[in-house]
Order: sequence, then structure tokens, then C-alpha cells
Amino acid sequence: MELNMITHRDTIHNVQKKYKCDICEKKFEFRNHLSRHLISEHKGRNELVCDKCEKKFVKKSSLLTHQKLVHKDRKDFTCHKCERKFENKSALLKHQKIFHEIFKDYLCEKCAKRFGNKQSLFMHIKSVHETPRDFACDKCEKKFGRKSSLFFHQKKIHEGQKEYLCDKCEKKFGQTSHLLHHQTTIHEGRRDFTCDKCEKKFGSNSNLLRHQKVIHEGRKDFACDKCMKEFGSKQNLLLHQKTVHEGCKDYSCEKCEKKFRDKNYLLIHQNTVHESRKDYPCDNCEKKYRQKSDLLRHQKVIHEGRKDFACGKCEKRFGVKSDLLKHQKVVHESCKDYSCDKCEKKFGQKLDLIRHQTTVHEGRKDYACDKCQKKFGEKSSLFKHQRIIHEGRKDHVCDNCKKKFGLKTDLLKHQKTVHEGRKDFVCDKCQKKFGQKTTLLKHQRTVHDGRKDYACDKCEKKFGYKWLLLFHQKTIHEGRKDFACDQCGGKFAYKSTLLFHIKTIHEGRKDYPCDNCEEKFGQKTTLQAPKNSLRLSERLCM
Repeated sequence: MELNMITHRDTIHNVQKKYKCDICEKKFEFRNHLSRHLISEHKGRNELVCDKCEKKFVKKSSLLTHQKLVHKDRKDFTCHKCERKFENKSALLKHQKIFHEIFKDYLCEKCAKRFGNKQSLFMHIKSVHETPRDFACDKCEKKFGRKSSLFFHQKKIHEGQKEYLCDKCEKKFGQTSHLLHHQTTIHEGRRDFTCDKCEKKFGSNSNLLRHQKVIHEGRKDFACDKCMKEFGSKQNLLLHQKTVHEGCKDYSCEKCEKKFRDKNYLLIHQNTVHESRKDYPCDNCEKKYRQKSDLLRHQKVIHEGRKDFACGKCEKRFGVKSDLLKHQKVVHESCKDYSCDKCEKKFGQKLDLIRHQTTVHEGRKDYACDKCQKKFGEKSSLFKHQRIIHEGRKDHVCDNCKKKFGLKTDLLKHQKTVHEGRKDFVCDKCQKKFGQKTTLLKHQRTVHDGRKDYACDKCEKKFGYKWLLLFHQKTIHEGRKDFACDQCGGKFAYKSTLLFHIKTIHEGRKDYPCDNCEEKFGQKTTLQAPKNSLRLSERLCM
């Protein structure tokens, strides 16, 4: 009962505690409480002991001076969970309390937050999950159970008071624990909490618990009252209601003033379009990364060629497990949870949806080639273009015919269609088969739909294929014939035409016999032509 009264006074009435113990820094409201504490906890001896050499001091200032001069830059205290080192024991305990949540054995089942004692957990549940939220913010309408929480929210969120500055990237934070978490996860690349089911790593235990609850247990305890969509966390529910149903776009890019409904969208935009700081360069290829963990993953997968994660269904291998899980989800489980609200096209990853919306529907192409001024929607597409077109690199070689390709996807298509003879795409109108889906779509568009989307700007003649338009312009309007026969000097527009000329004229080859007579032809079209004309057929076969 006495403990509850003290807790009540401390939290509700904000009692001032002027008397502090120099040994453990615990504070007290009355001097006699401090004296009682010294007798019971420290045996009445007001001694300060150096935790590195056990030397004793009367004043705390003397202890701090001693540690600064004698034990400077020494880090003798190692965390047994992540092996990080600290100068003193108090810094180690603070680290373990924040990042490993040691001494926090009481878990809130509703939000996965942990507490050091049962009383703190009880107060948390009562104030956060059970107490009516009567204090509403007049700027964002967010509600709080205590007036002090409202003031803290307004101070940090709306007034932008962030007093803790990161010395590496100058980002500011409202709480020192947020700064420490940022430094260890972003700049040091530490992910000390590993999921025992999928081996995904997290920077904090709370994020790990939230991941396990939502992903592996499939729990979605928060439902939207407007569309009944369910979410794994209340934060995602509120974000959904705010962005989807209220149409809010509160995150604005300070460089181009473009607005986003989600902070993640803004960060992706800034990282891809405006290029944020990348402080971790690779020694092998000079590529730079924002996080140390990304650099280490790049070196392991790209330069060491390690692919430690194999798919059990198709034996495809991946360098990181997250890519394997995405592959299994999208390819084998056909999970495409991200749907475009403009064309209903679905994607397996949120990032692919964002790229689709910005490049296809917004038509944004922010990356221009400095050599030919061609523009691209993604930086990776620009790099591929420059590597293949301007540098002429073809790094992917076919093992069967030694033909080279600029893209690995083109090599795989070549192997599948040419060497394996696979034609998996069938036209539902004429049953003709094709090796690639794009070829099928072109066939349907030009043959069955009769579309001719490529018009010549000189004579307005239209074509169903782009290569036919280019062939027309090159041969008809430009009159170009770049391939000359070394036997008769005849010139041709295409190499294939030259080879056909040499085979039929100079070598006299006629590989196409007529089924009705003994006549042979050097060209298949010449053989088939009589079938379209009865008089010509009779004349040839007499």
C-alpha cells in the first residue's frame, strides 16, 4: 500500500527529490530517507568506489577526475551478448538495459514492451492500455492518458525539440535512447537480436518480438473500422487510416517539396533520387553504402560470391536469406500483397510497387544518361544502359554457343528458347507458341488486334514492330546498304540479306523442293507463293 502511494505521488504529482545518494545516484524527497537508504543499502558508509580499480573516494567529483586521468580510453567492460566494450560498468549496464533489455523480465502482452518490475508493467497497462485518453493534441488529434505525455508529445513531435545530435550524420533525436539505438543500428550496423525461425536480425528485442508475432504467428490484432483490414500493430493501423481514408501526406521532401503519405516512401525517395550520405565505401569496387551491414553483405555476396541460402523447391541460391524468403513468397507461393490502386497490378514487394507507381503512373524519369540524354526511372536501369550500350560490356556468356549478352535475363531467355527449345507461352486465338511472353503479346497486338503503333514520320506508313519501322527508314528513306558482297560488289541493307544472296546466287543452293513437282527453290517464300495463286501454281508445275 505504501509503495502504491509513493508511486502515485511520484508519477501524478511530480514530487521533487532534492537529496541524491552519491554512491548509486538514487534520489529522495526527504533527508531522513536518504540517511535510511545509506544505512540499509551502503552500511552507512558514504564511500565512492572506482569500478575499475576499486580505489575509494569521498566525493564524486574526485572519483570522476580519477577515472578521467587514470582510466582514460580504456574499455574493460564487455557485453557478453554483443561483445561491445565500455569504459565503465554503469555504461555497460545502461547499454544492456536499453538494447538487450536485461533486467526487464515483465513483458506487456499487448505491445511487447518490457519492464524491470511488476509495478512498472502494471502502471504501463493501466495508463496506456486501460486508462481513457482524455488529453487530445490540438494539432494532430492524437490522444493521451496523461497530461504529461501530451506535453512530451507536443514538445518532441510538433515543436521539433530534438536535443540529442548524432556526431556522424548530424541527425537529431528527442531522446538519448533513440540516439543510441540509431548509432548502433545505422552506423555500426549492429543487429543483435536474431529470429530463431527465419534468422532475420533486428536492432532491438521489441522489434524482434513484434516480427515474430505478426510474421510467424500471423497475429493481426488491430482492425480498421472503415474497411475491416487487419494490421499487426496499432501504429500501422493508424498510419493506414491517416493515409488511405484521410488522404494525408505529411512527409515532404525538403529538396524537391514532393509529398509522401508514408515516412518510408520519403526515405526511399531521398535515398534513390537525392542520394543521402553513404559513408561506407567498398575497397574492391568503390561502391558506397549508408550502413556498415549493407557493405558487409555486398562484399560477401558480390566479391566473395557466397550464396549460402538455397531454395528447396527450385535449387536457386541466394546470398542473403531475405532474398530467399522473398523469392519463395513471390515465385512459389505466388504472394503478391501489394496492389496498385491505379491499375490493380500486384507486386510481391512494397518497393517494387513504389517503383511502378513513380515510373509508370507518374512518368518520372529522374536519371539521365550524360552521353545520350536518355532518361530512366531507376538508377540501376541507367547503370545497365551505360554498361551495355556505351561501354559495350557483355559479361554473360552462353555455355552452349558462347554467345554473349549484356543482361543475365537475356542469357536465360536465350538458353531457354534456343537451346532448350521451350515455348511456354501459347496464343489463345491461334495456338501459336512463343518462347517469351513479350513476343506473345507483340504477336497478339499486331496479328490479332491489327495494331500498328510505329509510324514513320516521313511517309506516315505504319508498322506493327519497331524493327520493321527502323528497317523501312534505313532502306527506303536513307537508302543505306552497309553490307557489300565481296564476289559481285552488290550491296545490301542487312547482313542476313547478304548471306542469303551469297547462298542462292553464288553458291546456287536451292533447299526448298516443291511437293507437286521436282522444282527447287532457294527461298521458302518463293515456294509458298504459288499456293496463293492458282495460275502461277499451274505454270510452275507443268
